[in-house]
Amino acid sequence: MKPTKRNPWVWVPTLYIAEGLPNVIVTSVAVVLYMQMGLSDAQIGLYTGWLGLPWIIKPLWSPFVDLYRTKRWWVLLTQVLLGSSLAGIAFTLNTSFWLQGTLFFFFLMAFSSATHDIAADGYYMLELDEHKQAWFVGIRNTFYRLAVIFGNGALVPFAGLLQEKYPESKAFSWALVFYGTAALFLAIWLYHTRMMPKAEADVRRDATAADIARGLKKMLVAFIHKMPWKPMLAAILFILFYRFPEALLNAMSKTFLTRPQEDGGLGLTLVQYGVSYGTVGLIGLLLGGIVGGWLASRDGLKRWLWPMVCAITLPDIVYVYMSLALPSNMLLVSSCIFIEQFGYGMGFTALTLYMLYFAMGEYKTSHYAICTGISYLGLQVPGMFSGFLKDAVGYSTFFIIVMALCSITFLVAACIKIDPQFGRKNTDKQG
Repeated sequence: MKPTKRNPWVWVPTLYIAEGLPNVIVTSVAVVLYMQMGLSDAQIGLYTGWLGLPWIIKPLWSPFVDLYRTKRWWVLLTQVLLGSSLAGIAFTLNTSFWLQGTLFFFFLMAFSSATHDIAADGYYMLELDEHKQAWFVGIRNTFYRLAVIFGNGALVPFAGLLQEKYPESKAFSWALVFYGTAALFLAIWLYHTRMMPKAEADVRRDATAADIARGLKKMLVAFIHKMPWKPMLAAILFILFYRFPEALLNAMSKTFLTRPQEDGGLGLTLVQYGVSYGTVGLIGLLLGGIVGGWLASRDGLKRWLWPMVCAITLPDIVYVYMSLALPSNMLLVSSCIFIEQFGYGMGFTALTLYMLYFAMGEYKTSHYAICTGISYLGLQVPGMFSGFLKDAVGYSTFFIIVMALCSITFLVAACIKIDPQFGRKNTDKQG
């Protein structure tokens, strides 16, 4: 494969839109879809939690991605599978086995997306040096969140508008949405076949099963011995529990916004939800990610760790307020969501950069995949049971419990150590 060079702005934004779109569809749009199709909060939390399993266990097949063909090849293959799974969801929504069918294709999408994450993140680390990685972490998170805006702020409201035209069939409206998204995703694939550069370090490999088994063993041994056991334990606990409050808040915040007031929710329509959470909230998320990436690239991750910890936890208090006051003013609701999402965007930068920092060295693609798998484990398992907890105590008490559990994020952040120079512009010059 002859290496090519292109400005990262040509491929980083679209690559991380392609990474973010399937994730938001599985973890967020599916929540609204299943709620409209009549499932309870407990069922929604459990099913969408299981759909997150491929992101948790993806390190099991990351060596195969590392040792067979190229990262670019895997990116393009999985993008075709993702477009196909979106079409599969659209097709099964109007059948008698819609629940089983959509769950199957959502799981296929999750598996393909998890594999795409491995390849895309590995490609990102091979193509860009350390400083560019730190600088573009804000950019990549920004366009990842643009995909989230598209999912929550465009797909969900569009389904609501279609339901006004076809009120007799919610399933038909959602099917049209998923067919359109499948076409969009295949267009992204066509763009990447021409615009993603062939990185010099992205060397084609055709490993045998024995080679992959040996590679898996070496990768796991290298991961286990990456650092002494105490800092290793601290690093794993940080990656696992940093987003623990958000893990509980994730699905239930969406059902809270759209459930009727007699059930304790705000009763937003799909269009109102798309504007407040899917657009205003995601703008806050984008700005938070940009600010976080800029600050970390200027002063290093260590300098901004604690402000980022505060940013990802303390703004959750807005849900306590909204669950008690049940405001109907859309400007107030949107402002609360903006504050919480800005904090999350800024705070999430710390986790992304720390995983890049931890994964440095040999097998960095596989080690980063392990880190993201651990992170998803910490996000999805609590999310599976969040619906049962909310059903048991109600929204107000549930959000108060979330605030109390923010102490876990502070605790695990206090245990890690970071090179003060990591991410700063002059780091590569000092090496």
